[in-house]
Amino acid sequence: MFKKYWVCYFSGGLGTKTKEGDGKSPEGFYFVRPSQLNPWSSFFLSFNIGYPNKFDRVNGYTGGLIMVHGNCVSIGCYAMTDTRIKEIYTIIHKAFENGQPFFRIHIFPFKMTDNNMRKYRKKKWTDFWKNLKEGYDYFKKHKIPPDISIRNKKYIFN
Repeated sequence: MFKKYWVCYFSGGLGTKTKEGDGKSPEGFYFVRPSQLNPWSSFFLSFNIGYPNKFDRVNGYTGGLIMVHGNCVSIGCYAMTDTRIKEIYTIIHKAFENGQPFFRIHIFPFKMTDNNMRKYRKKKWTDFWKNLKEGYDYFKKHKIPPDISIRNKKYIFN
């Protein structure tokens, strides 16, 4: 991990996006390729996170064009502020310019600590968050992002 960036604004509260127009922001594991960058965004700079990914599609989730962008307003996207997106975008652009084929973006509803998991254990999304925590814990233990596949409508790590 290079750096953590705090999100200025996202919409819909905790729990992942499941359908077009629900105003929610997705949670999960995504890949971004060069074609997903948008230097002409109406919110300064942006990139598409790749929602819906395979997990989302297998689970019947709909929608698209979920972006990480500048400014501090959003309906389903992740607004980072212009200063943060400029730094992020510069790093991404340089990585792609130097041959990196994609980068990973892991989106969690909160720090996936045992205390937070207990705190949110009675929420609708608990089983989904337990699945996300497996990937979170993998990274924490191994210090490298896990390879991700989908089986039985769940994320599988390495």
